[in-house]
Amino acid sequence: MNTYKRFRYPQQIISHAIWLYHRFTLSFRDIEEILACRGVVVSYESIRQWCLKFTPTFAKSLKKKQGALGDEWYLDEVFIKINGKLRYLWRAVDQEGNELDVLVTKRRDKKAAIKFFKKLFKSQVQQPRKIMTDKLGSYKAALRGLGSKTPHITDQYKNNIAEVSHQKTRQQQRQMRQFKSIGQAQRFLSNHGVINNHFRQQRHLLKAKHYREIRNRAFEQWTQITCAQNLVMNN
Repeated sequence: MNTYKRFRYPQQIISHAIWLYHRFTLSFRDIEEILACRGVVVSYESIRQWCLKFTPTFAKSLKKKQGALGDEWYLDEVFIKINGKLRYLWRAVDQEGNELDVLVTKRRDKKAAIKFFKKLFKSQVQQPRKIMTDKLGSYKAALRGLGSKTPHITDQYKNNIAEVSHQKTRQQQRQMRQFKSIGQAQRFLSNHGVINNHFRQQRHLLKAKHYREIRNRAFEQWTQITCAQNLVMNN
């Protein structure tokens, strides 16, 4: 099946634009200008449509390939503004900072926490060895309600890795000029996290040679799942 049928731009350009949008904190207008600099004339609205259409498929394929992530789960919740109203973004990351799952809810009570934990447990290949959260009572109540036996740690500063993980969302949200609905926020953030996981390497922990090898494998997989050859443009 030709995913790109009826699109007049080559798949290399479409997949490259989507990669730029989800890998870096760029607006559609920024990407329009970057492509124009390389001789590709396309409107920012076309780039937006590409991201809406193709990103879910790409993210789904990447998630199938990622396998098991870490067995230490760090959870945190922050408020985000959606259409002028305060909502809550729940995020779980592992010990390497890889995003495990996200959920956007109207509240941050026990019911919302249970919903997030159910989604999180279902989405992961392996169960956690321990769970770290802040002292929000909803986490404890939810885990007790679910009958979880996993050690739950709420010590101060233990959850910093999850708190830091929200920074990129904040940056992207400002670039997008806020989310318009809970559904839009949930769809975007879920896909955005998977793509960022794929290209995120612990560069400070790796020798340059190993970092480049891992990065090249990430690009190769991206090329495979997007059915695109390496993008080559004239300078």
